[in-house]
Amino acid sequence: MSERQVLISAGEASSDMYAARLATALRARTGAKFFGMGGPRMSEAGVELIADYHEVAVVGITEVLHKIPTVIGVQNRLAREAAKRHAALAILVDSPGTHLGVARRLKKSNVPVGYFIGPQVWAWRAGRVRVVKRLVQRMVVIFPFEEKIYRDAGVPVDFVGHPLVDTVRATMSRTEFAAQHGLDAGQPIVTILPGSRPNEIAQNYARVIAACERIARAGNVQFVHAAAHGLSAEFFVHYAQPSIPIKRVENATYNALAAADCAIVASGTATVEAALLGTPMVVVYRVAPVTASILRHMIRTPFIGMVNLIAGRRVAPEFIQDDFTPESVATAVRRLLDSSDVREEAKAGLAEVRAKLGPGGAIERAADIFARMM
Repeated sequence: MSERQVLISAGEASSDMYAARLATALRARTGAKFFGMGGPRMSEAGVELIADYHEVAVVGITEVLHKIPTVIGVQNRLAREAAKRHAALAILVDSPGTHLGVARRLKKSNVPVGYFIGPQVWAWRAGRVRVVKRLVQRMVVIFPFEEKIYRDAGVPVDFVGHPLVDTVRATMSRTEFAAQHGLDAGQPIVTILPGSRPNEIAQNYARVIAACERIARAGNVQFVHAAAHGLSAEFFVHYAQPSIPIKRVENATYNALAAADCAIVASGTATVEAALLGTPMVVVYRVAPVTASILRHMIRTPFIGMVNLIAGRRVAPEFIQDDFTPESVATAVRRLLDSSDVREEAKAGLAEVRAKLGPGGAIERAADIFARMM
């Protein structure tokens, strides 16, 4: 009997990490061969890449327009390969803008579709849930409030917890981190995570640096930039302010967050990582003005920051679009730095978030579900 093949597809860096782990766990259960779209982690996990996620990865509505022909090409390529290889299953990970189109094409080939980390229908484009119901045989979600939304819409769904619960760990103490990077463990440390994509940096980073200037005026503070993979130091040179020394660290995000008194974090997965490490944070984000004007009429949630959405209340200050100013961010950071009571209140809120993200083992539970689908 020929080896069973599974299409697995991830459209960005965090999904690449989750999909790599999922492919490894599912291979152990089924012996299947994997192919699809992803990045370096999936390749290291033995997935045959027929598309690179950088081909489709972009943030924003107007920003994606020039990528439409490329995205359609990738969708066709993935569906074609799945049909040619008689795939036993397709597992689509996040990135609904790309993956729902893939699912639509796979339906014509009768390839069953499982979806891991579903479209955020609770935040915007609620109509997508009807598309999911038509195209997806099983949805596997990582946030607790998502399960009811999909179930009420008639979509077979399982909540497995968040995969980061198993992996987000600091490997050194604050004292060790400070010593390694020439910092003073006795002085406040603010870690900044301004995003992982060039267009995010373009929107966020200059305002973050301006906020750091204001924070520094009110007292001695050390700033650490936990650099995202793939963004070189040269990329940030023209944002630099000589009066504000910022220590850049690579491949040390969790240690940089764990060592910090607080962090300035671009909205996204990094806010969940900071929450799991118990680091008080200020959440920021901007998109292009045209994108913002469109989204303003589509967003259906009271918060943007994932930690606040999970908590169901504001456990971290968030400054989005026009509210994201150097002054507002600096004021919120100084409040955290200057008051141990405020920091402890923030940490208590983040502990609530951590408890809601499940007990660990999310990837293993997801692999069990997808193995049954095969």
